[in-house]
Amino acid sequence: MTLHDLFATIEARKGADPDSSWTAKLLAKGPEKCAEKFGEEAVEAIIEAIKDDKSALTSEAADVLYHLLVMLASRDVALSDVIDELARRQGVSGLAEKASRSG
Repeated sequence: MTLHDLFATIEARKGADPDSSWTAKLLAKGPEKCAEKFGEEAVEAIIEAIKDDKSALTSEAADVLYHLLVMLASRDVALSDVIDELARRQGVSGLAEKASRSG
């Protein structure tokens, strides 16, 4: 499965019955809840990274990616827009890119 496939599935669940799908249930709770859930999963991934548990980190990383995509979908931000932004940054020093956002 690609991130594009996963995002397409998430988008398809936007109108689904919340009782039939975890994704639909999250989306029905609104963008704030989707962001909160993403944050929880990110913290769990950080904990597993600190513990140096590759298996648990792999699992938590999958949760982080899923919940990031749900959060994006909840705010109608297309994955392709995020990919385009990454492409725009390609070849630009990370330090220079970060400095361009300071201000």
